[in-house]
Amino acid sequence: QMQLVYSGGGLVQAGGSLRLSCAASGRTFSSHPMGWFRQAPGKEREFVATITWSGTTTYYADSVKGRFTISRDNAKNTVYLQMNNLKPEDTAVYYCGAGVVAGDPSSFGSWGQGTQVTVSS
Repeated sequence: QMQLVYSGGGLVQAGGSLRLSCAASGRTFSSHPMGWFRQAPGKEREFVATITWSGTTTYYADSVKGRFTISRDNAKNTVYLQMNNLKPEDTAVYYCGAGVVAGDPSSFGSWGQGTQVTVSS
């Protein structure tokens, strides 16, 4: 089981930026697609972005395309989510997870405790 440690969440005004980091333990990090998902109060967890094990291909939800960027550093066992032009509707707990197929969000799991992102209007 991969252990995940988050950093970078917090409170920001609309239009601002945050960078989330998710550091994974274990030697299998570089062999897995990784992804970011989020869950707002009263809603189900939803797909935000995923990235292949090599980092060469990324996928984004339409709601964040052009504003968020997912990246990874396999030498540091870390996946990042750069979030720009944040909107109040981006407020949620953000989770990273390891997957089987980068293009299939349903193949992802191993969430950890997540990190809170709050965007004020």
